[in-house]
Amino acid sequence: MSTLPGKVVLIEPDEPTGKATTMMRGLATVSFYAEDVKAARDWYEKALGVAAYYAVPSAEEPAYVEFRFGDLQCELGIIDARYATQQVRGVPAGTVVYWHVDDLAGELEHLTSLGATVHEPITERGEGTGFRTATVVDPFGNLVGLMNNPHYLQVLAELKG
Repeated sequence: MSTLPGKVVLIEPDEPTGKATTMMRGLATVSFYAEDVKAARDWYEKALGVAAYYAVPSAEEPAYVEFRFGDLQCELGIIDARYATQQVRGVPAGTVVYWHVDDLAGELEHLTSLGATVHEPITERGEGTGFRTATVVDPFGNLVGLMNNPHYLQVLAELKG
């Protein structure tokens, strides 16, 4: 167990046992919806700085596109809204997934310059802990979370050894 400034206590994970597990092991794919998948693909290519690597049924008329990006090659899929099993039109929708960014203010400015709107401004999450968040709504109605996350950086440093 270790303590960060501001009296936040981190509980160290148990040692891996080498046994198969049914617990959640990490995000595999985050899925967003859009009524215009092609426009959403183009917007996210600008936002992420990478091209979608996968599209079905075709790149010209996609119903689904997928990106891989970041330190761990996270996957972001964009699905045609007609396949949504819940209401995704008219109001910001979806679960907020927070993506670690090094420059929170800079990334917030980048996304808003591309047409996203601020949903929640930069907010400190525990005085002195280094955790800060913000959320935007992309032009397609999806909530996108941005975060300065010291834990993410610690895990990444450990993985790099």
